[in-house]
Amino acid sequence: MEQQLIEDKTFEQFNFTQNEMTKGEYENCIFINCDFSDSNLSTIKFLDCQFIACNLSLVKLTKTAFVEIIFKDCKMMGLHFEHCNQLGLSFSFENCNLNHSSFYKANIKKTKFKKSQIQSVDFTESNLENSLFQNCDLQNSTFYNSNIEKVDFSTSYNYSINPNTNKIKKAKFSLNNIAGLLTEHNIEIV
Repeated sequence: MEQQLIEDKTFEQFNFTQNEMTKGEYENCIFINCDFSDSNLSTIKFLDCQFIACNLSLVKLTKTAFVEIIFKDCKMMGLHFEHCNQLGLSFSFENCNLNHSSFYKANIKKTKFKKSQIQSVDFTESNLENSLFQNCDLQNSTFYNSNIEKVDFSTSYNYSINPNTNKIKKAKFSLNNIAGLLTEHNIEIV
C-alpha cells in the first residue's frame, strides 16, 4: 500500500484517539490541541512538524520517524522513543511533561529540553552530547552508561547522575545542584 504525503497542513483540535491517523509522511504540518493519547503512530514519518498543546501520552512509536520536530506545551507521558526510527531522530521539547518516558539507547545529540517535567525518565545508554536541559525537573530520571558530554544541566534540578558510570566531560552543572552528582557516594553536604 502506497503511503500518503501530507504537506503544509494544520490540524487543530483533532481527536486521533477516535479517528485513526492516516499512515504516511507528514511534512511541515502543525498539530494544535490534538489528542493522540494511546493511539498508534507506528511507521508514520513526521518531518519539520510542530506539536503544540497536544496530548501524546502512551502513544505507540514503533518505527515512527521524528525529524526536526518541535513539541511545545505537550503532555507526553509514558513514551518509548527507543522504538522510533533512529535515522535522523531530532526534536526539541518546551514546557512538556515527559514523565515516565524512555530514551533508552537513543542517539539524540543536541536535543533541547526547556522548562519540562522529565521525572522518572530512562536515558540509559543514550547519546545526549551537546544537549540542553534548561529549567527541567529530572527527579528519579536514570542516566547510566549515557554520553552527557557537553550537556548543559546548569539550570535544571533534582537530577542524580553518577560521574563514574556516564561520559560526563565538559558537562555544565550549577553549584546549587552539585549534590546531584554526589548522591551515589552517600555523603552529606551541609
